[in-house]
Amino acid sequence: MLKRLLFDSKNLNVTVSRLCNQLLENHNHFQNSVIIGLQPRGIFFAQRIINEIEKQIAKKIQKGYLDTTFYRDDYKNNRKELDAKETSIPFSLDEKNVIIVDDVLFTGRTVRSAMEGIINFGRPNKIELLVLIDRKFNREIPIEATYIGKSVNTIESQKVLVNLKEQGYKNDKIWIVKTN
Repeated sequence: MLKRLLFDSKNLNVTVSRLCNQLLENHNHFQNSVIIGLQPRGIFFAQRIINEIEKQIAKKIQKGYLDTTFYRDDYKNNRKELDAKETSIPFSLDEKNVIIVDDVLFTGRTVRSAMEGIINFGRPNKIELLVLIDRKFNREIPIEATYIGKSVNTIESQKVLVNLKEQGYKNDKIWIVKTN
């Protein structure tokens, strides 16, 4: 298995800081904005973003977590047992600016499912997408991130591995791995 390092802890911290500054510029200190992390891995990156913003603005941000399993367009066709995770959005999304956070944008199907799920919690003013890694050239649905940590050109035989301290890893490392 061939691996290429995309981010180490230092590079990731710089990227997180940049993304948080972009969010603060566009969301007026989160007076009417919320962050929704996508299960399972996007919640770890979302929490990192939330922690950094809360340090800067000295107030709590409304946050939630969404599992897209039952909103997927392939849900009924899936032959393997599904492992649904927790969804927790303890507030209405009516008239809110929603920022969906995920670690990797690949085909766009998870984000499409997330938008469908979000509508069940209210009618937002706006929905934006923040991703750590945008895998170019693999989109199946015309989804585009509003905020991007890093865009990478990948092919089908590659995978992006995101290893964050919040997930229990000793160090932050994000890799591109050739799978075959």
